[in-house]
Amino acid sequence: MKAPGRLLLFALCSLAASAGYILLCCWACMPLCLATCLDRRLPPSKPTVPGPLHFSGYSSVPDGKPLVREPCHSCAVVSSSGQMLGSGLGSQIDTAECVLRMNQAPTVGFEADVGQRSTLRVISHTSVPLLLRNYSHYFQQARDTIYVVWGQGKHMDRTLGGRTYRTLLQLTRMYPGLQVYTFTERMMTYCDQIFQDETGKNRRQSGSFLSTGWFTMILALELCEEIVVYGMGEEPPLRALPLLREGPAGRVSDVPGP
Repeated sequence: MKAPGRLLLFALCSLAASAGYILLCCWACMPLCLATCLDRRLPPSKPTVPGPLHFSGYSSVPDGKPLVREPCHSCAVVSSSGQMLGSGLGSQIDTAECVLRMNQAPTVGFEADVGQRSTLRVISHTSVPLLLRNYSHYFQQARDTIYVVWGQGKHMDRTLGGRTYRTLLQLTRMYPGLQVYTFTERMMTYCDQIFQDETGKNRRQSGSFLSTGWFTMILALELCEEIVVYGMGEEPPLRALPLLREGPAGRVSDVPGP
């Protein structure tokens, strides 16, 4: 074979060998590449190592740090509804690891029906003045309770020092060690999106109003592994939310009032 022919054959063989090597490398790296791509698409999962979690959707007053605490294995979400009167569920509620209440729902005098423990209390910005009327009970005696306040608009603005935010700031100064958090703006947007995903309606365009119960359930789904809801059996929001029965944080069941 003449020299030009041999050179051409050698070049073709080298090219084929190089292509084969590249294909083998790609084949070997494919599982890693696929895993990397999937990791970028999937939402971050909860850490498997035991320890406190950082809940970035809730910002502390006044330093703005996220809520950090251990997840709750069992949670009791207690409705403020009058359905709880005469239920006799108080002792059962208090057996939950964490008890979530709403706004200024009382416990004193109603322990037999609603229990007496309050791990977290989710509060509407409009209800803050109502809690201040009985501040000695809510902020002086129940010092181990975490208060999480939701609201939109200028009154909740941290940067501009909205009226409600200033009130919360004053409370933390009056009672050092009081644990007060607000829903972040990003978390409020997320709650709106969940509403649209579940109902097919844009909250702002439809003029809908999200209740404190809604925000409490969103928080519970993040924090709790198992949730028992008390006194919401006849409430429309529970029927309208399949995510409450299939939440990523765990299992949700309902204990209606009498």
